[in-house]
Amino acid sequence: MRWFGFGFNAFGQIHVHEKLVKGVRGDAANGVKVSGPTELTSQADRRGCCPKTGCQIRASWSRRASLHLDSDGCVCLAGFASSDSCSGLPVRESRGCRDALISESCLTLAFPDRLESWDLQKEETTPSWSMEIKTPPEGSGPPVSLPLVPGGYIATKPPLYRSLSPLLRAKSLALSSEHAILLSASGAVYTWGLGSHGQLGHGGLASEEEPRAVEALLGMPMSCIATGSWHSVCISDGGDLYVWGWNESGQLGLPSRGLRKALQLQSSQQAGAVHQDDSTSPAKEPQEGEQHEDVFISIQAFPALLDVTPSCEIRSVSCGSRHTAAVTTTGDLYTWGWGDYGQLGHQTLMSSDEPQRVEFFRQQQMLVADVVCGAWNTFAAVTKEEVAGS
Repeated sequence: MRWFGFGFNAFGQIHVHEKLVKGVRGDAANGVKVSGPTELTSQADRRGCCPKTGCQIRASWSRRASLHLDSDGCVCLAGFASSDSCSGLPVRESRGCRDALISESCLTLAFPDRLESWDLQKEETTPSWSMEIKTPPEGSGPPVSLPLVPGGYIATKPPLYRSLSPLLRAKSLALSSEHAILLSASGAVYTWGLGSHGQLGHGGLASEEEPRAVEALLGMPMSCIATGSWHSVCISDGGDLYVWGWNESGQLGLPSRGLRKALQLQSSQQAGAVHQDDSTSPAKEPQEGEQHEDVFISIQAFPALLDVTPSCEIRSVSCGSRHTAAVTTTGDLYTWGWGDYGQLGHQTLMSSDEPQRVEFFRQQQMLVADVVCGAWNTFAAVTKEEVAGS
C-alpha cells in the first residue's frame, strides 16, 4: 500500500521541497501548495522512515505522523520542526505503540498497558503526561482506538483525559477543536460541544455540554463518523453519506452562496470582465439569484443525505478544516469544499460545493483504500488495480 498527499505543504508534511531543505520560507511555486496527488516523502523518509505496508497516517495542521504497525510499532513525524529526534520524541520511545493521535501541541501514543503524551513544542526526554490502562480481556470489548480509551477519551487540549458514560458503549469518536461526535456500538450517533454552526445536528445552534443523540438519525445504524472544524459527517450501514454543519466553503457538498459568488468573481476577473458587460444584464442577474435563493445553504443544522455518486456506496470518509473526502466501495476518491491549497486533488486551487472524483488515481489504475484529512491537506492510501477500471 502506498500513500499520496495533496494540499498544504508549507512544513513538508507531504514532500520536502527545495526551499524547506535550505531552511528558507517557500511559496506556492516551491511546493507549499500541492494541487495533485504526490507520493509521500519527508526528511525522515530519507532515513528509512517512509510510509510502507501496515502504515497508517495521522495528521494535524502542520504535521503528519506515520504509524508503522508492520513490526513492533513506531511513529515517525514529518512537518513542522521534524528532525532525527522527531521534535523531542526519539523514534525508539514510540516502539511498541499500537495507535497515535496528533495535534498541534502534542502527540499521544497508545501502548498495550499505558498512554503517553509528548509535548511537541518542547524538547522533552520524558512524556509530559501518562496514564496506565487495563486492556479489556479478549472478546469483552474493542481494543484501544484513539481518541477512545478505556473509560473515556483523549481530548485535543488539557485536561487530556475525559471520562465517558459506559452506557454510551462507544465504538469510535471524532474530535474537532470545539465539538465531538461519537458512534455507539448500536450505530447511534451522539454529539456535544460548540453548536454555533449547526455542527451538532440537533436542528439548532445551541451548544451541548453532554453527549446527546442525533434524533434525525435514530433508527438508521451508522458505521463511520468524521468531523471537520465546524461540520460533521457519517456513513450508514447501507453506504449512504449524511452531512451537517457549516457550508460556507461547500464542505457539505451542498450549494453554497458564498462559494458560488467567489467563483463567479474569480471567473470575471480572470476573463477581464469590463463595465460594459455589467451594464448589459443588471436586471437579469438579480432575478436569477432571487429565483434560486432558497437553494443555497450556509448552515445545515439537521443531517442531510448527500448523493456523492449514484453508482456505488461510500466506504470511508474524513474531514479537513473546511473540506471533505470520501472513498467509494469501487475504490474511487471524491473530494469537495475549500481548495485554496490544492487539498481537493484536482490539479487546481479551486473550491467546489459538488463532490468530484480525483481522476489521478483512476488514470493510474489505482484503487483508493483509505483517506485521512489534515486541516488543509488530504492523504490517500492506494493499491494497484488488478483489472484496469473503465
